[in-house]
Amino acid sequence: MDVERASDRSEAVLSEILEAVIVDRGFLETVLTGILAEGHVLLEDVPGTGKTLTARSLATALGLAFNRIQFTPDLLPADVTGSHIYDEGTGEFRFREGPIFSNVVLADEINRAPPKTQAALLEAMEEKQVSVEGETRSLPSPFVVIATQNPVEQEGTFELPEAQRDRFVVKTKMGYPDWDGEFELLERRAGRADRTPTVDGVIDGATLEEMQSVVEDVTVAEELMAYMVDVCRATRAHDASAVGVSPRGLQRLYEAARARAAIAGSGFVVPEHVTAVAEPVLNHRIVVRTDASVRGVSKRDVVEDVIEGHEIPGVLN
Repeated sequence: MDVERASDRSEAVLSEILEAVIVDRGFLETVLTGILAEGHVLLEDVPGTGKTLTARSLATALGLAFNRIQFTPDLLPADVTGSHIYDEGTGEFRFREGPIFSNVVLADEINRAPPKTQAALLEAMEEKQVSVEGETRSLPSPFVVIATQNPVEQEGTFELPEAQRDRFVVKTKMGYPDWDGEFELLERRAGRADRTPTVDGVIDGATLEEMQSVVEDVTVAEELMAYMVDVCRATRAHDASAVGVSPRGLQRLYEAARARAAIAGSGFVVPEHVTAVAEPVLNHRIVVRTDASVRGVSKRDVVEDVIEGHEIPGVLN
């Protein structure tokens, strides 16, 4: 598969979802960017905006097996990874796989579970395997976690640990539909006897892995790599930052920029691809100083400052 074919397949996936789900195209492109970069996606928004429906529709369009885990305050790590149970028939213990054993795992309202349970996902997200009672088990391939969370100011939620936030390639928000979108929702509700639009499989797991491989062939000029390094280092030096973007975050920016180029059908990264993914890749990796937060400085402000403070290089290909 070449970049042009990967772009065509990406467009087919996006079009299929947009036929059935009322959601912003730019948001979907960001989510698909994270998946093609072989990473995980964090969706944050208030309840009722369609996060769960979108994640399920995306899995269907990609032709992947899907499991949903509802995170609650009493969810245990074994409820995620699985555990050994006693088989009375054989008189032996056998392993019962948890819902993490799927291609696409929706960790719904992940910040409603305490950090100990959230941490059960760390090994799965980073190593694509789980360890239970001394045994390591590989997860299906491809493997993607799409986590949803409500804003931390919502009652009954927990801040995600910094180490876990860093495992997500992108974090993005759906936002509310525009006026036409919300009106269409009511039209669909009024016509319940009519067939509700559904999402069909457009590709399969093998095709997705080919598309992910194509991303590895996308080239990045040295000038752009130097620009990415400068931007990420600047987030650490920013006077509002308590913690800036880690070296892992820098690598994720590089990977996401290549994925965005592939979606656009380009065999090389241009500055627009970098700036398009900078905010969703970098925002959630920054911790703002308390005094800066009191002054109203946000993570987004830090990213915007460092982007504006560095001249985007001209790249000739």
